[in-house]
Amino acid sequence: MKHAFIAGTDTDSGKTHTTCLLLAHLQQQGRSAIGFKPVCSGGRADAQALLTASTEGPTLDEINPCWFPTPLSPYTASLMENRPVDVPSLVARFHALSQQWDHVLVEGAGGWETPLSNGSTMADLAATLKLPVLLVVNNRLGALNHTLLTLRSIAAHGLPCCGILLNHPSEERDPASISNRSVLERFTSVPILGEIIHGATDLPDFTWPGLQI
Repeated sequence: MKHAFIAGTDTDSGKTHTTCLLLAHLQQQGRSAIGFKPVCSGGRADAQALLTASTEGPTLDEINPCWFPTPLSPYTASLMENRPVDVPSLVARFHALSQQWDHVLVEGAGGWETPLSNGSTMADLAATLKLPVLLVVNNRLGALNHTLLTLRSIAAHGLPCCGILLNHPSEERDPASISNRSVLERFTSVPILGEIIHGATDLPDFTWPGLQI
């Protein structure tokens, strides 16, 4: 497994930060690794962060070929801007990048089932790419429901979920963020690889054999 799809339980779950940490780790191991944000809406800061964290070489438009200034789901933004998402071109761009770099980490937009184009979602794009999924969980109240629903959908799309990373969006801890990990371990066999503490600049220690993390 050289490439992976980085999914989130919802918007602002910490996908970009997690992907940047993964890219840095892979490069520390002497490998070329780039992030790929097929589509984004609103600001382009996430795509720029991936470009900065990636191995030198690709351009911003290669990292993020489809961008809508309107801050809505890609499908809704495409309707507002009268510019449909060209899914086949996104798939072709991924395959081209995957031939040039050791690792391509594809970051979804919004949550797992965010509408992408007419009749398809980000989950369908991941299924088309046939990539294993790493799920980034926004570790807060409500995360249990979001995580379990997302895991079921990942399985329904015929994709393996290689692991879960719990992301702490703030320094404050509450009963939900403290207990979510132990509860999830009782309800799923998908391994919880670790927790990313707010402000962390390194990955937690974990084993993901496919990427040799």
